[in-house]
Amino acid sequence: MPLCAGQEEPRRAKERCVFQSIDAAGHVGATDVFCVMERALKHKYNVGETVYFTASNVARPAASGTYEVIRQLPTDGDDCQYRIKNSTEAFERVAKESQLNIS
Repeated sequence: MPLCAGQEEPRRAKERCVFQSIDAAGHVGATDVFCVMERALKHKYNVGETVYFTASNVARPAASGTYEVIRQLPTDGDDCQYRIKNSTEAFERVAKESQLNIS
């Protein structure tokens, strides 16, 4: 899908940019065209992939280390989420994509 002038690749759904008309004298007119982009966030990591989790919450510390992606979860605002598991733990965690790196 083409991008609007000056717009970066969107990561959020329903990005919008507005074009304005300019007449022969150079006067800016009313909004002329709307370009509505709907693009869902795409998960960066696949199920079964090994990732490095970095805990970011100081109030509730978590064990940073290597984890396996168990499931892709719905997005949380601007960030994809995953269910991850460390082989040394009996439970799974939910992590945001911003907390993960390729291991």
